[in-house]
Amino acid sequence: MSATHAEIAALRRHYLWRATSVAFLSVAINLIYVSITGAWPILWRSAASGFFLLLGVNWLIARQLFEPIRRFLDGETPFENIQRRLTQLPLLSARYVGLLSIVVVAFQTSTPWWIPSVGLVLPPPTIADFATICIVLPVFFFTYTYFVVSDYLAGLCEFIFSRYGHNLGLFFGSYPLKLLVALVVISVAPLATIVVHLFSYDGERLQLDILIDVASAVLGITISAYFISRSLLRPIGILSRAMTSVAGGDLAVRVPVTSNDEVGELTGRFNDMVDGLRERERIRETFGRYVDENIAAAILRRQGDGQRSGEIAEATILFTDIERFTTIAEYLAPHELVDALNDYLETVLEPIRRHGGVVNTFIGDGLFASFNVPLACENHAAAAVRAAIDIQRAVGRRTFGMAGVALATRIGVSTGSVIGGDVGAGKRLSFTLLGDTVNLAARLEELNKDHGTRILVSSSTCAACRGGFAFQPLGKVAVRGLSEPIAIFSVDPTVGKA
Repeated sequence: MSATHAEIAALRRHYLWRATSVAFLSVAINLIYVSITGAWPILWRSAASGFFLLLGVNWLIARQLFEPIRRFLDGETPFENIQRRLTQLPLLSARYVGLLSIVVVAFQTSTPWWIPSVGLVLPPPTIADFATICIVLPVFFFTYTYFVVSDYLAGLCEFIFSRYGHNLGLFFGSYPLKLLVALVVISVAPLATIVVHLFSYDGERLQLDILIDVASAVLGITISAYFISRSLLRPIGILSRAMTSVAGGDLAVRVPVTSNDEVGELTGRFNDMVDGLRERERIRETFGRYVDENIAAAILRRQGDGQRSGEIAEATILFTDIERFTTIAEYLAPHELVDALNDYLETVLEPIRRHGGVVNTFIGDGLFASFNVPLACENHAAAAVRAAIDIQRAVGRRTFGMAGVALATRIGVSTGSVIGGDVGAGKRLSFTLLGDTVNLAARLEELNKDHGTRILVSSSTCAACRGGFAFQPLGKVAVRGLSEPIAIFSVDPTVGKA
């Protein structure tokens, strides 16, 4: 949502007062001077010169500096056209204040030389004093304005970020230089003025000048330190809070860039980092929809360790397929078929996961699950048989999809050694299981057609279960891919553990 005209006017008015507030600081320093010296007759002349240049002329300059920003806020120009002006706003504002303050301070300090009848209590300043004041005060006014406008810029950037979604992308400031200038102006400048006065005056004049220096320094440093600390620490505080949120798992964080220096650039890179983390999390969540979360975790863990080599482990493999699926697909509309298939797979997945198995791959209307690899599963052979029995019970008692399709499933289970590892090329990898145990489970699922059974298990699975299930030996059969016939067993899903 764009800013309203009232909000834009308030933003501009706020900036103008910030940029011209140095005029009131100049008057305050003049009040300190006349209060201590009693030179009240010159107050109006000093105040008038300060107000005319630091308030009046500076106000007109500040309006022109803000004009491109106003056009952006009004939607008249794109953000890219005002980025440079935005990031340089503190420096430009302070530069003009510095130039104007040189004229003001030179005029105010030199009046005792060319207007002798002004009722001054103190004699005209020395050349060294005059030069020092003409350097120190403009530098102080420059620094004050820079940090005051920098503080304003932080609020303006937050507003632009919240309303327009734009962040600073240009950085011309220097955080170390800001710190250096702040320290010099706050500490060195007042001391330099006092040192010059110590060598320029003595007696009562020295006492009065040092008193003026101290009082002015206390006022100026107090006000400046407030804005300097806000300008330097506020962006760091915003970034620190954002980091805390991200550390707590909140990847929706995006923070405004509120400074034009290295901290602002760091904030921008922080946003880029969070965007990258958010994209990776989105990819991982999407990945998890297609691959079992335990498989995904194994792949990520292995890649994080730099591992791609295979490993051999003992596991139980379960294959399941829908009986007469091709015939069923012929009379169902595509959306009905997909709806029924998804409903069926959800029903099959639940027992597998409940008994500690992991789904490795969906193969058309079937799936391939493993027990004990990559997720450890105690008594994995018995767990796989329990899962097979529960699948048959769950599938047999219901229909699937909006069309209410009845489905029957065949299951093959085999136990033995498997090879697990990342298989693929380039950036496309998949964690899979290989070996005779996997092939045998797939063949057992197919052999259910020949024996009119629902669950077939290998002799190794039967032996590993150590009883507890209604196994029925079916003799030895030749299995494609194996050199020797193997003993197979059927399982009655209505009998035994579940």
